[in-house]
Amino acid sequence: MEVKSKEGRLLIVDDNKSVLNALRLFLKFEFLDVITLSSPNTLIHEIENRDIDVVLLDMNFNAGESSGNEGMYWLREIKKLRKDIEVVMFTAYGDVETAVKATHEGAADFILKPWENEKLLATLKASLKLRKSNLTVGKLVKREQDLKTEMNRDDRMIIGVSPAMQNILDLVKKVARTDANIMITGENGTGKELIAKEIHRLSERCSELLVTVDLGSMSESLFESEMFGHTKGSFTDAHEDRTGKIMLAHKGTLLLDEIGNLPLQLQSKLLNVLQNRVVIPVGSNKEHPVDIRLINTTNKNLLQMIREQTFRQDLLYRINTIQIELPPLRQRIEDIEILANFFIGKYSIKYKKNCLKLQNRAIDLLQKYQWPGNIRELQHTIEKAVILCDGDCLSPEDLYLNQSHHVHTDEILTLEEMEKQMIVKEMKKQSQSLSLAARNLGISRTTLYKKMKKYGI
Repeated sequence: MEVKSKEGRLLIVDDNKSVLNALRLFLKFEFLDVITLSSPNTLIHEIENRDIDVVLLDMNFNAGESSGNEGMYWLREIKKLRKDIEVVMFTAYGDVETAVKATHEGAADFILKPWENEKLLATLKASLKLRKSNLTVGKLVKREQDLKTEMNRDDRMIIGVSPAMQNILDLVKKVARTDANIMITGENGTGKELIAKEIHRLSERCSELLVTVDLGSMSESLFESEMFGHTKGSFTDAHEDRTGKIMLAHKGTLLLDEIGNLPLQLQSKLLNVLQNRVVIPVGSNKEHPVDIRLINTTNKNLLQMIREQTFRQDLLYRINTIQIELPPLRQRIEDIEILANFFIGKYSIKYKKNCLKLQNRAIDLLQKYQWPGNIRELQHTIEKAVILCDGDCLSPEDLYLNQSHHVHTDEILTLEEMEKQMIVKEMKKQSQSLSLAARNLGISRTTLYKKMKKYGI
């Protein structure tokens, strides 16, 4: 014999104890918990201290009272405290008109006295189902709001006093309020994505999502599924419907990062969507209109790629209404010290270091260095220096920059060379103590031993 699964917590409020007993006996097999009150005076206390799903609420409690005003009052009190609780009004024939009014005040339904068991149960179960559905929707809405807040957080600053950056920021302010497609170009690490986020933040779409797609890391086989979405069963691993990135960005901004990496055979598919503003998920024939603001970034020369027939000219015209070219850090010498101090402050807090300062010799080195990795390289350089610095000032030696990599050179330290230098310096500080050196480097003693063996230290 199959045991019926019970769910939901029901609260019944009625001044007739015989009614309460009858309902409890009938409904205790249908709900996880059935709570009864013969007076509404403790109703609010019960709601505050129990996770109630549905309330079955009588309309009148005092002898001779038939206006239904008491029930209306307690309905409003319940909804004032917990809008998500479903309330079913329990009423005599004479109160039907008032009960109907109660549904406009937020009641889910009403039951007439004397009741029919099947109809009563069906109404209460429907109210419980409505409650669960609303909770699910509420969680999804909250999740979407949290996602929008998280993705649109203004916790990263655009820092720069150089004329080049001031001109760019002026241009950003001009174009942000429009829906013009934007192309942001520049070397790796110059802050293209940060500028894109600033455009979205200043736009009229700022309350919606900014959806970023890294085209450089997306495989060709997953492009259509990731971008356009798919339906359940449309291919082997499609276990459920999936919303594509473009539809996710509906009403918001779509950022196509490193669009120059998109293979030629996929460019026509993207162009078709951008021209028609319609998406058809994989495995579906249904068209979904999309309203997006498009921003693209690239570190490639797209005009050269067009000449080499690796990028479509018509796609470039479609995505490149306004172009913003970010200068490399070596052309923003005025900003280097400001950026370095910003990162010092950030990582001093993160790694619980005293307020560190840059020595003048260190500033001079930073400004002469060519920064092939631009701001991203500067950030990593400062983070590493803050971690390893033992004093209250950052010296040129703390920066681990290739001293020859100034003007007119393209040579930089490899990651392995930098790692070797860090280990050697730490070993000197700790007088050959492997345990202390490993702890300061953030690795295990065994890992440190392997690296020393690898580098011949």
